[in-house]
Amino acid sequence: MAPEDVKEFLLEKADQYEVPDFLPHDPLSIPHRYSDRRDVEVAAFFAATLAWGNRVSILKSLDGLMARMDHAPGAFVEGHEPGDLSVFDGFVHRTFQAEDARGFVRGLSELMAVHGSLEAAMMAGWSQPSRPEGLRNAITSFHHAFLACSGVAPRTKKHVANPAAGSAAKRLNMFLRWMVRPSARGVDLGLWKGISPSALHIPLDVHTSNVGRKLGLLMRKSNDWKAVEELTASLRAIDAEDPVRLDFALFGLGAMEGF
Repeated sequence: MAPEDVKEFLLEKADQYEVPDFLPHDPLSIPHRYSDRRDVEVAAFFAATLAWGNRVSILKSLDGLMARMDHAPGAFVEGHEPGDLSVFDGFVHRTFQAEDARGFVRGLSELMAVHGSLEAAMMAGWSQPSRPEGLRNAITSFHHAFLACSGVAPRTKKHVANPAAGSAAKRLNMFLRWMVRPSARGVDLGLWKGISPSALHIPLDVHTSNVGRKLGLLMRKSNDWKAVEELTASLRAIDAEDPVRLDFALFGLGAMEGF
């Protein structure tokens, strides 16, 4: 396709897939259950973290995790006592295990106590919001702050990505998309106002990267942070104000249509 044809094609596909019908079988449906901001933030963080593997399995695991926190994840994180963490005994989703769940509760609790909210904890590392590396630095700073929290086991490190180490940080970029992008179309949550949608980066996975390469938007062969930056730059050329809306197009084309 010619560049203008690619632009029109992706914008059309983004509109097709960014609809509420997208939600029922997606992990994003989990934070949509809640109205309290704390519950939404915590549920979204867990949902994005566990969002790998079969969707049916993901939703089953998330249902179980929310039930263990009495379907009030924000209140559980902020008000838990050490003995309450036994509710996670036996929890497993792929490589995310009970000790990781306990560490997530401890880490989120500490960050929310220090900063006041999960958004403020992420924004604490946002030293260069107008520069391309601003988001990378913010996620890297969040990674280090989270792992420095008391009670977060070293094994949990792999579940909170670090772009400075080359990771594509797919799940954290997806979490940020959910929290930042406007909710007008009934899909993303639009709760966080301190980060502009223009600063977001693509949640790079096998679907978005493969479609990006087929459309000539991504040349890099490795699915790492440099590929995230390259594909995001291509998407900004299509929509500078909201490049990650095209995540719906790339993912829909790859996962739903086998493009």
